[in-house]
Amino acid sequence: MLKPGDTIGILGGGQLARMIALAAAPLGLRAHIYAPEGDNPAFQVADAVTSAAYDDLGALEAFARAVNVVTYEFENVPVATAGHLASFVPVHPGPRALGITQDRLDEKTFISGLGIDVAPFAAIDDVAGLEAALERIGRPAVLKTRRFGYDGKGQVMLRAGDDAAAAFAAIGRHPAVLEGFVPFEREVSVVAARTEDGRFAAYEVTENEHRHHILHRSTVPAAVTPSVETLARDIARRIGEALGYVGVFAVEMFLVVVDGTQSVVANEIAPRVHNSGHWTLDGARTSQFEQHVRAIAGWPLGAVERLGRVEMTNLIGDEAESWHAVLSEPGAHLHLYGKAEARPGRKMGHVTRIFPEA
Repeated sequence: MLKPGDTIGILGGGQLARMIALAAAPLGLRAHIYAPEGDNPAFQVADAVTSAAYDDLGALEAFARAVNVVTYEFENVPVATAGHLASFVPVHPGPRALGITQDRLDEKTFISGLGIDVAPFAAIDDVAGLEAALERIGRPAVLKTRRFGYDGKGQVMLRAGDDAAAAFAAIGRHPAVLEGFVPFEREVSVVAARTEDGRFAAYEVTENEHRHHILHRSTVPAAVTPSVETLARDIARRIGEALGYVGVFAVEMFLVVVDGTQSVVANEIAPRVHNSGHWTLDGARTSQFEQHVRAIAGWPLGAVERLGRVEMTNLIGDEAESWHAVLSEPGAHLHLYGKAEARPGRKMGHVTRIFPEA
């Protein structure tokens, strides 16, 4: 268990690391950020920084010896990096959870193995395998690279008449997974936390709206039935237990309606604090970032109740230029990430708005 004055090591220097560091400070904990050279806005708010590659074993060892626990802000940290660090210091979540969630095929196999509904899927290594899988799964279907895809990158939709070879070429002919298309009504997620000794807490189901494959808006409460609320949180609990997870994570799901009855199909696991949980910064009694700090420190988890109807809107690219108007809006909470350059599709900040219950 950490104590005030101890140091959390964070792999990655982006906005999620920044918000974890900001959440640690009021609890009396320090933050040491490790990231390769680049635009690292988390460096601006950290007590210490290391700028080095993720395969620099010497720098990693020095970093590990300077902190009391290591976590990460994104899931594409090399598993070997997490494993090397774990030989010196506790790493939460552990390398196993990181490895499973980095590979879409492993992730789908893991989730379905728990008896949780997922879209039909198949491993794809070549065009012949893709054509055979399309015969089994049908169209439309989504072809995704097994690794390193996010915000719609590394994937392509296959509809009737689309050429399989062209689709495989479009994702760089990388090892892939084909997923049957889920006719969903809405996209939802559950952000949850788990401690090393098995304590668990989940925020309410969040409803998510994407634009151009990037999250645009999240709202709570979601328009789901009480049974779906219970089911979605239970899915997160089962996943967390099976992974032996420590920290905050998110499970992205599709809300489906069959014969008038709602249910959910699990889509992906994010082994980190998550964009769809940003509403908790101002809209819940404990933010997902403080909750993550509490979980990896071995401290009691905080209350997850929301403080009203909450809406979070991402500021993408030059939308961040609206900061003055946001500050002029009563009740709006502005969060800018300190990034040096606003590029199309880049998350530059977000706004949370809390409204009284209807």
